[in-house]
Amino acid sequence: MTGKEAHKLRTTRGENQTQFWQRVGVTQSGGCRYEHGRNVPEAVSRLLNLVYLPEGQATKYLQQLRRK
Repeated sequence: MTGKEAHKLRTTRGENQTQFWQRVGVTQSGGCRYEHGRNVPEAVSRLLNLVYLPEGQATKYLQQLRRK
């Protein structure tokens, strides 16, 4: 997930940056930097997908990760 995608998801969910980013262990300021163009590290992107994808999609995503 990119920072732009995360921003869109966060605003759709009606959450502030602290609420959204703390679920994946990122500070508000770090999340802000990702939302404004800094590259999201692969590990953070994976966590975002696991936490915020709908359950069925997250399960499939996790299964794909386990096969790598």
